[in-house]
Amino acid sequence: MTDIKNRVQSINPNVRARNIKALLGDEINIYKSLVVIGKRSKQIAVDLKSELHGKLEEFAVQSDTIEEIQENKEQIEISKFYERLPNPAIIATEEFLADGLEVRNRFEEKEEDEV
Repeated sequence: MTDIKNRVQSINPNVRARNIKALLGDEINIYKSLVVIGKRSKQIAVDLKSELHGKLEEFAVQSDTIEEIQENKEQIEISKFYERLPNPAIIATEEFLADGLEVRNRFEEKEEDEV
């Protein structure tokens, strides 16, 4: 996961307009391209979320009262770092445009195995 964090720090986190023809890639159908980007976006979001929760668990304090909330500067810095990362959809789109995604169709693979 560290690899993704290093690569995405250079990506502009702001949303911008895209050329639809560039999103087509090898596919003729734009909807297939968008499904691929959406699925990769979900994978990235789950990975980043689990990594963030893993890092924040180190700072978790078990207390029974609400009044004993403590601020930890390291915890705040970790949270700010993940907030500054681009949206997973932007990351997935950049990966797709850079031909960094391998697209496989499970249904076509099953048909080939049966033959």
